[in-house]
Amino acid sequence: MTREIYLALEKMIHPDHTALVIWDVQKVLFKNIFNKDEFAASLKSLLGAARENHVPVVYTKILRAPAEWENPARLRFAMNRYKIFDAAKVPQVGDPADPEMEIAEEVKPGPADLVLSKHTANIFVGTPFDYFMRNRGIETLIFTGIATDMGIDTSARNAASLGYYTVVVSDCVSSSDKGRHEAIIKTLPVVCPVLTAEEIKRKWPIVK
Repeated sequence: MTREIYLALEKMIHPDHTALVIWDVQKVLFKNIFNKDEFAASLKSLLGAARENHVPVVYTKILRAPAEWENPARLRFAMNRYKIFDAAKVPQVGDPADPEMEIAEEVKPGPADLVLSKHTANIFVGTPFDYFMRNRGIETLIFTGIATDMGIDTSARNAASLGYYTVVVSDCVSSSDKGRHEAIIKTLPVVCPVLTAEEIKRKWPIVK
């Protein structure tokens, strides 16, 4: 069996087999990134082009696990991060009733978009994401969102390992820490292409 390898960018990101992932662009995270205005403008533009080209859009949202079901290793990480060494006092992010957990208005989901709740910084762990993508015939995943140094990095690397053509959009990902963001943007090209929103839009059949 001979399978086509998508060497040309326009084939790799063709709308027929590509999905756009918008990772955790929730109000609580969005308000703390270092480049909020530029990030929002670039992502809004790319999202509009994706919808014009009928590219499926998947949003992720943090969903808090009940304390008694939380992973102790993740609790340890959070305790070190916040310098709080009482697990009961570690800030809990992901309460679905909290308005701050909603997607930022600038890029809010549409009726045809998939909104996927998850408990980890990896889109493939504990979710049906891979199953949904295979069902839809998706071969290429374009990653955007917050944070570059957490879920974007982890999920993009896993996607590449699972055999997806993987792209990270440099001006559509961000973090609360500019230095960590820049470090990941510098190292990710050894795993997958890192492109700008404009580079992607120019290769899609319909550009708005």
